[in-house]
Amino acid sequence: MKTIITSILILIFHLFGHAQQTTISGKVVDKSTQETLPYVTVSVKDNNLKTVIIGVTDDQGVFTLEGLPVGKMTISFSFMGYQNYAQSLEIISVKSKIELGIIGLSTDAVQLNAVEISGQKPNISLKLDKKVFEVGKDVLSQNGSANDVLNGVPSVAVSPTGSVSLRGNSSVLVLINGRQSGLTQNNALDQIAADQIERIEVIANPSSRYDASGSAGIINIILKKNKKSGFSGQVRLVAGSPNDSRLNPSINYKSDKINIFSNFSIRSSDYVGLYTTNQATVNNGTTSYLNHIQNEDRHDDGKLIYIGADYFIDDHRTITAAFLKNATKDNDKTHLLYDYSNAAAAKDSILTREGKSLEKRDYNQFEFNYTQTFKQPVKKWTIDVQYDWWNSDKDWNLVTQRLYPTGFTYPSIRTSSIGSSEDLLVQSDFTQPIDSISAFEFGVKTEIRKVSSNFLAEQQEGNDWNIYQNIDNDMNYNETIASAYAQYSNKNGRFNYMLGLRNEFTKIDITDIKNTYNNDKKYNRLFPTVNLSYKFKTSTLQLNYSKRINRPPLYALYPFNELTDINSQYIGNPDLNPSFTDVFELAFLKTWKTFTLNPSVYYQWERGYIQDFTYRENDIFYTTPINIQHEIRSGIELSTLYNPLKWLQVNMEMNFYHFNQKGSYQQEDLDYEGQTFTGRLSTQIKFPAKLSFQGRYNFRGKQQNAQTKNDALQSLDFGLSKTLLKEKATLVFDVTNAFNLRQNKSTTTGTDYYVTENSIPNAARYRLSFVYRFNLTDPKTIRQANNANRN
Repeated sequence: MKTIITSILILIFHLFGHAQQTTISGKVVDKSTQETLPYVTVSVKDNNLKTVIIGVTDDQGVFTLEGLPVGKMTISFSFMGYQNYAQSLEIISVKSKIELGIIGLSTDAVQLNAVEISGQKPNISLKLDKKVFEVGKDVLSQNGSANDVLNGVPSVAVSPTGSVSLRGNSSVLVLINGRQSGLTQNNALDQIAADQIERIEVIANPSSRYDASGSAGIINIILKKNKKSGFSGQVRLVAGSPNDSRLNPSINYKSDKINIFSNFSIRSSDYVGLYTTNQATVNNGTTSYLNHIQNEDRHDDGKLIYIGADYFIDDHRTITAAFLKNATKDNDKTHLLYDYSNAAAAKDSILTREGKSLEKRDYNQFEFNYTQTFKQPVKKWTIDVQYDWWNSDKDWNLVTQRLYPTGFTYPSIRTSSIGSSEDLLVQSDFTQPIDSISAFEFGVKTEIRKVSSNFLAEQQEGNDWNIYQNIDNDMNYNETIASAYAQYSNKNGRFNYMLGLRNEFTKIDITDIKNTYNNDKKYNRLFPTVNLSYKFKTSTLQLNYSKRINRPPLYALYPFNELTDINSQYIGNPDLNPSFTDVFELAFLKTWKTFTLNPSVYYQWERGYIQDFTYRENDIFYTTPINIQHEIRSGIELSTLYNPLKWLQVNMEMNFYHFNQKGSYQQEDLDYEGQTFTGRLSTQIKFPAKLSFQGRYNFRGKQQNAQTKNDALQSLDFGLSKTLLKEKATLVFDVTNAFNLRQNKSTTTGTDYYVTENSIPNAARYRLSFVYRFNLTDPKTIRQANNANRN
């Protein structure tokens, strides 16, 4: 207390005195990894060892100390887990600013091993343009994959097929370590082990440095970095029912000049799905009914390798190169039963269809990064080059039979879908600090993508196979996106702000052999961003604005419909246009000793909103994505964390939003106004003997648009973990979708039809995993130790 009072008096004296005052700044990093170190204590003492001023580095490891008097002093840096460092400092009257450059701290292995963790880093924090959620030691985040981690992040949800949504909006750009990655394609997130993730950044209003893609925003997954010299790593084994067998070794090597990292995954998984449909249709005034049951038995085999290296040229220059290969083989079987009856409820006919699908996908990616830092803190230059290519080959074989009123076998149908893609991305970013509290950042980026899709449907006639319904085409999709941005950040006391502007020029070319789809599009747009933040003593208030674009995904443009289901089909729309969204958000974060409160209010106006449209033609239901005039969405979000006891933690989140959709298609009015509610409750209990339990309940309220109404959806997950072998190993048992509660029930109505569906894509799953770490200090432990020092 005496030291604090002394420091305050010294500060007051220098604020109001007439002596020359000087500002010093710098950046603190890990000496071996060059990783920035936040929350490092920086103190300055005079020759009598009296404290002149104390400060703390920010999230980027940068510190700024203002109002230093003239004279000789000592500046020191202390951080739990690292050796203390001090150097002499002389302030002379002619210098108003002193840049100390990069300060490197060396790890203290002995101190790290002696640390006893008594607290845990808060699992949520507000940065200038993002919310950061620490993965921590949640039981449900140790087992499973990245999808399981995301399902525990407030307002984020992952569907059984791997589709990620934020606040109920699936237009989300998912990044890995701030970059696009093949790890986010084709549900590859399911092959990233959950315990390899350090934190999740939810960026509802990204700054201009990020792509403008994704009307809902960006989710950035930050993977853990290797910090220990020599060989280290872990091996993870998973067994589940239905079958979910996984082997995930991760091996790393680090020296003063090089850091080699690798991640491998071998997976064999089975999925059991059940879909039921009841419908009534009217033809020429006569009503007929259908009861439809579809049973799925899906099997996936996956192999993933991700290997790369950082080469430290010197203290300021680093080269990183990495290669990713993700190969999967899917063997799916489906059984469909169609039970038709007439208006009098008398049985009309019964049909069955057996389908078998074989699909091979091969995704490859090469990435290169050059990073240069400078003696001046914050100043940074990066170059990124990324090239990826993938191939996909999928075959369906369909056999249809009539069981009633008379037996009959229809001609077999088979389809073949062959696709390939090449994508080249080049970008460069530069950050130039203007002074110790302001910086200017700019960058350029070009992405060129070429996709080819060939689709063929054939029907057996005797010993020959002939083209079915004239379905034989090859579509080529070419896309070029060129962009540039600039942004300026500054702070005035507790007030921080960042202003940016991004320009993106897009050129799209869609052609096919039959010239059915011939579409050239060019559009150039400006995307401004504003990020404002005010920090109180124990709370933060933010106001953000950004303009976003939602580019249609490839599957939404793909015009060739699979023929698996006799009754319904999904068809992409090559004429689909992107939508543009203005997003506003006001967020607040307040932290008490045992309670954290994070409310937000938001408003989104999306022009050219993309939604699915269902219509009936020739007794088949077709669903296709379309653009409507707009959707306006306003909502309130609340996240809380309550930690009343060391052994008890309760998380609760709620999201309520109101929406107004306006538009029409095929002379059908699609105007609709409604609201929905989502919530999540998670409880974690720590028992003696290093045993932990966690339960999580998810709820999504009713959702509806002009055509379809979705009933409320709920699910329950829980897990139990035990730490073994002196904390070198962890054993986890978990259950997802317990009691098969996750059932998506929907009703779609039209002028001459009524359809109700109940979908259960995945049955309840039971898993047991074992993780063994070697020569590896648990990164979570390190983060908690750092937090103890910060507090």
